[in-house]
Amino acid sequence: MHFVKAKGLLSSKNEMNLFRGCSHGCIYCDSRSRCYHMEHAFEDIEVKENALDLLEHALKHKRKKCMIGTGSMTDPYIPLEMELETVRKALQLIDAYGFGFTVITKSDRILRDLDLLQKINEKTKCVVQMTLTTYDEALCRKIEPNVSTTRERFAVLKRLRDAGIPTVVWLTPILPFINDTEENIAGILDMCIEAKVYGIICFGMGLTLREGNREYFYAQLDRLFPHRKEEYIRTYGDQYIIESPDSNRLMRLLDQTCSRNGIVHDNEQIFQYLHTFEENGTARQFSLWDFEMK
Repeated sequence: MHFVKAKGLLSSKNEMNLFRGCSHGCIYCDSRSRCYHMEHAFEDIEVKENALDLLEHALKHKRKKCMIGTGSMTDPYIPLEMELETVRKALQLIDAYGFGFTVITKSDRILRDLDLLQKINEKTKCVVQMTLTTYDEALCRKIEPNVSTTRERFAVLKRLRDAGIPTVVWLTPILPFINDTEENIAGILDMCIEAKVYGIICFGMGLTLREGNREYFYAQLDRLFPHRKEEYIRTYGDQYIIESPDSNRLMRLLDQTCSRNGIVHDNEQIFQYLHTFEENGTARQFSLWDFEMK
């Protein structure tokens, strides 16, 4: 861990990264890519020591209330957060100033802040986005080694469901020749149905690889899945988008399952929902089946 003084915090889309770097160890992490210009070891977490001051200043001077997001580059619920409580203090500010909130995470540590998530959701909208990639627990522990397992994340989704907090699942990335199976996708979809998620974001069955994360990913393949790297190189070369050979079939499974169960799976519609500020507790977790067909 090391501290820096940041010049700004909120992006043009009102997203923030309180930390840079991560200790979850997911073998496919795009945030390792060199294009993000992280000039320190990825596991050496960079903490923005003035983040809360910057956030409060931004919230005070916003002309209109909006959704504040975090987690797109670094999961905010890394173990270090339990010591620093930066995310919790940020949530207190967001709640105090009456803004909405959305977060992407893979960690059950988010339940520590359930009280604040509920308070925000009662006044406006709070949406928790949870990444699920791998139904099989043993495989999950291999490709996402230092984070809550899929079953633990599923338990979080159900807790949030019971608390009335809307949830969205990121079904990505899907690794060709590793977890791109019908059994894997169907298992995750069954969890989403039971947890009554609002929507599922999926950009196709595959992943992206570019300079930085490609090298790390291939090194982990060598360690965990002997000969898989050679299969990737033979099949995909230096492509950026790595699509599963079964992508079309698996996407049909996703589309059909979501349509039958009232789960929104149009990415644009979900992103619009995530960015739309709502007031007076109008953000109850709706699904398509809440509306009677006429």
